[in-house]
Amino acid sequence: MEPVLVAKSLSKKYGTVVALESADLELYPGEVLGVIGDNGAGKSTLIKVLCGAVIPDSGEILLDGKRVSFTSPIEARTLGIETVYQNLALSPALSITDNMFLGREIRQKGFLGKFLRFLDQKAMAEEARKRLSDLGLLTIQNINQLVETLSGGQRQGVAVARATSFGTKVVIMDEPTAALGVKESRRVLELIGEVRARGIPIILISHNMPHVFEVADRIHIHRLGTRLCVINPKKYEMSDAVAFMTGAKAPPTSN
Repeated sequence: MEPVLVAKSLSKKYGTVVALESADLELYPGEVLGVIGDNGAGKSTLIKVLCGAVIPDSGEILLDGKRVSFTSPIEARTLGIETVYQNLALSPALSITDNMFLGREIRQKGFLGKFLRFLDQKAMAEEARKRLSDLGLLTIQNINQLVETLSGGQRQGVAVARATSFGTKVVIMDEPTAALGVKESRRVLELIGEVRARGIPIILISHNMPHVFEVADRIHIHRLGTRLCVINPKKYEMSDAVAFMTGAKAPPTSN
């Protein structure tokens, strides 16, 4: 089986600080790849490179076997890579609906939409409401309220709903349950399973080991800016993964 997304020898430096050093990653169709590592290991930099938010100093990225080069997240989104960032990347002064469809607004049909560029606010609001209901965020009463009025968990839910709605090739989730309660976290894990069932692979970055071991098909362990190893969560315990990522135990040569 050929991988959907491949990163080869990605490197990124900020002055004398090495964020990535010859980092590799492979993501296969219909799988959930967990990415774990200690703070400062370079996980977020790796993800930002894959989604176009950071331009690497060297290395290459292949999508469906073709080399791609992103200079912005918009270019990655155009090719079907959607990301839930750790800082959510939402616009607080805009409504939930506006954030969901930012950059891909639905325009009205006919003359008003084609020539006057009028937006179909009703269609976008209905679709946004459906996506949030699918995620279980029924506490949001007004779909057109400003994002700055939402709780941290509700904002996280909007970001997750947006990514899973529009990701066609790859969905990347950086700490998607960090600000969520138990019920919402469970729904996000279920949603990950539903996205995988549609054949869309997911990269899940999380410090929540039980969540990673529950949903991941493979686990990529990142350490000191590079990939240390990839393990099968069915063959290793969480304690083993922690020992690998902290250097307490030598990594396996194969998964």
